[in-house]
Amino acid sequence: MDLKSGYPFWAVKNGLMHAFPPLQEDLRCDVAIIGGGITGALVADELAAHGHDVAVVDQRDIGWGSTSASTALLQYEIDTHMVDLAKRYGEDNAVLAYRACADAIDLVAAKAGDIRDVDFARMRSLYYASKRRHRRDLEDEFALRKRHGFEVEWLDGGRVKADYGFDAPGAILSAKAARIDPYRMAYRLLARLQKRGGAVHDRTPIARIEVDDRGATLTSNDGATIKAKHLVMAAGYASQQFLRKKVAKNRSSYAFITDPIDAGTLGALKDTMVWESARPYLYMRTTGDGRLLVGGDDDSVDIPARRDAQVDRKARKLADKVAELFPDVPLEPAFAWAGTFAETDDGLPWIGVSPDHGRRLLFAMAYGGNGITYSMLGAGLLRALVERRKHPLQGIFGFER
Repeated sequence: MDLKSGYPFWAVKNGLMHAFPPLQEDLRCDVAIIGGGITGALVADELAAHGHDVAVVDQRDIGWGSTSASTALLQYEIDTHMVDLAKRYGEDNAVLAYRACADAIDLVAAKAGDIRDVDFARMRSLYYASKRRHRRDLEDEFALRKRHGFEVEWLDGGRVKADYGFDAPGAILSAKAARIDPYRMAYRLLARLQKRGGAVHDRTPIARIEVDDRGATLTSNDGATIKAKHLVMAAGYASQQFLRKKVAKNRSSYAFITDPIDAGTLGALKDTMVWESARPYLYMRTTGDGRLLVGGDDDSVDIPARRDAQVDRKARKLADKVAELFPDVPLEPAFAWAGTFAETDDGLPWIGVSPDHGRRLLFAMAYGGNGITYSMLGAGLLRALVERRKHPLQGIFGFER
């Protein structure tokens, strides 16, 4: 699957950080994981940390799929408002999902502190009303979050202008958000796993997968096998091919990143990510070296050649939108790219056991705008399923919903 176009910044910045060998001989393990991106890395790290023997395989180089194209905004705020999730699944479940995502930021923070050097930093999140008619929805959303103890502040138009310098009818300012280099995080987690005795093999396409009630057998193109008690599919958007029912729609999202910008020029953007209520939404956040990363203008294009052809035009369009908000910020794209992402109907991931398969095959489909926080939470949920324990998120993130 061709998942990206242009020049994703993380791969350009970091290069191939570590050499993982292709699978060349048979092996056995407790859990095999297909997918060496940030999702597979977080799941593998969680399982290995609790005594499970893990093997990770990927058909590409590690992190070279959608992880390299991720813009890595870590938010508890789900693309679907808490108000709307409450209408669909009940208020308790909506709050559970949002609170879990808030907790996930702390879990990623702890893991990044342990790994180090992954450009992790805590930020704030400003969610502004793109149009006057969106203000009421944001006020309702603010009220529900505030009632359930989330650290949020309502900013009227005057405060948005005074604090951030642009016009908007109103905004929710959330105290909890963060940024990270997802490509570097995946590499460093998997390098640590390998150093501790876990198996990590990239450039290893899997030709055949067999799963029964005793476990799974993976056979590579070269005939080497992995026998495991459980198999986790963390292959990103390719995982859908193993399900009878389509659970998400593939879309393309576009992004660019600037050269480093002086902190005084960035102003409040330095430590606040900004995104809007329109759909698809414009969003932006900074990096540790002061670059501004801008993304959005999503579309339904899922044909690589067409997506490739649009990268430069979309980057310019995004730059023009940001220039309307922040005319004094230099917005010349240094690198621009596009990536495939999957959008679920409710904005939630699909993590767990599918009704199409037995309990030995688990899915880590961290789809939507919260991919990394969903992956962090999914790691704990999948470990619980491997260990045959119940998990509070199973009902809202799993295939039972």
